[in-house]
Amino acid sequence: MRAMVLAAGFGKRLRPITLTRPKPLVEVAGRTLLDRTLDQLGRGGVNHAVVNIHYLGEQIMAHAAIADHPVYMEISDEREKVLETGGGIVKALPKLGQAPFVAINADTFWVEKAGIEPTVTKMAKTFDAQRMDMLLLVCSPEQAIGHSGGLDFIIDRDGRLSRADKAKSGYIYAGAAIINPAIFKKAEAVSHSLNRYFDAAKKKGRLFGQALENAYWYTVSTPDSLKAVEAHLRDHGDMAPLSRNES
Repeated sequence: MRAMVLAAGFGKRLRPITLTRPKPLVEVAGRTLLDRTLDQLGRGGVNHAVVNIHYLGEQIMAHAAIADHPVYMEISDEREKVLETGGGIVKALPKLGQAPFVAINADTFWVEKAGIEPTVTKMAKTFDAQRMDMLLLVCSPEQAIGHSGGLDFIIDRDGRLSRADKAKSGYIYAGAAIINPAIFKKAEAVSHSLNRYFDAAKKKGRLFGQALENAYWYTVSTPDSLKAVEAHLRDHGDMAPLSRNES
């Protein structure tokens, strides 16, 4: 299974930390966000990750060249033009292949209890291309550490997602999805958001969600959220880096 790691953003809300380093290389409790993302993918069975770059992308390229990690990193270079999440995936499609792939933000991760089936593995088993265009990982507000936004989706009894709008209860998009590349068939590698495809899949009844279980979900967007995430990791336990022997 392959994955698209969305790592090209400017990380403006995390300034001044991101004035000199790209957000994916910001360290959280001694480990970069990018490495935490790759650890998550490796535990879930991904062995090849396409990482897109734009802002300070040379630093990510250098990191990929020396990182001792069981997940192979391939760079999708977007330094000439900002493509956003949707355009970045379209540009990388030749590297991702024709099978459903994981798309994941490089500024979010989750810490699961030992001994349970990895979330990415469970998502891969749940994904059904006959019924689904996209399967999004979602979590409850109670699981979210560092999150400052509102709700994103509600889930019906069949697992289909709708926008939360003004709902009083629901779920947060946890920054990971399994996507059928066929939905990008007529798309161009120009700047646009992945949200466009969320809405298109929803209209067809093919946008589904899977709730994160037995885990906390962490997101780093501001200096304050970074402090909150590191404090929570200290109090509740952190995820050990994935070794090559585990892959």
